[in-house]
Amino acid sequence: MSKTILIVDDSFSLRQTLVIALRGVGYDVVEATDGRDALAKLDGTRFNLIISDVNMPNMDGISFVKAAKALPAYRFTPVIMLTTESDQAKVLAGKEAGVRAWVLKPFQPPALLDAVAKLIAP
Repeated sequence: MSKTILIVDDSFSLRQTLVIALRGVGYDVVEATDGRDALAKLDGTRFNLIISDVNMPNMDGISFVKAAKALPAYRFTPVIMLTTESDQAKVLAGKEAGVRAWVLKPFQPPALLDAVAKLIAP
């Protein structure tokens, strides 16, 4: 059974880049356009990992992670923040919310895939 990853980013082109990279190595991918859209997709579907941006309309990534972690089914789902945001206060807020890895854009797909593989249990 393949692993499923939820991608949360308001940039269509970035989501497409992630979809191509992740599906290319066998992951199933579900896309969300912002935190609010992503929360609507947390309907009991099993996600093995969430990759989220920080700065998005409607609900930012850190608020989304806090809301997701409050749901029992997603409390232990690992989260990677993929963002241009390098402010240490934001990084700390993300870690406190439950973010496991912080990856800066622009990113190299092999490096991101390595981080994904480390966070998704075999």
